[in-house]
Amino acid sequence: MIDPFVAAANGGLLFLIILLAAFVFLFVLPNRRRQRAQKEQLSTIEVGDEVLTVGGVIGRVTETEDSEVKLEVSDGVVVRVARRGIATVLHPEEPEAVEEPEELDEPEGEPAQELDKLEVEEPAGPEPPAAR
Repeated sequence: MIDPFVAAANGGLLFLIILLAAFVFLFVLPNRRRQRAQKEQLSTIEVGDEVLTVGGVIGRVTETEDSEVKLEVSDGVVVRVARRGIATVLHPEEPEAVEEPEELDEPEGEPAQELDKLEVEEPAGPEPPAAR
């Protein structure tokens, strides 16, 4: 006959193993993929790339070294940034085609005159408190 306490302990152990496996698949593996992609992106930074630092500074790479890059953040303003301080490489987006708006038919009469003709109803609500 199987002891109920041993069966409960084995079931608890199985639950713990399943919980640990779910943790690894949900948290550890995606984080490793993200770190690998970040490391790959940082290693491919070239002169002329526009980058965003973790501090929010946007600049164009003017020079690269092993552990740092030089960014031009404004005309003639160059700052040194640690390579690991770069959050992402910004890719220029193609401008979207702007459609010209259709011309609207002008209403009869002046717009101000049309607004004067409108009647505005006051909302029904509680009476304002009387002045003391």
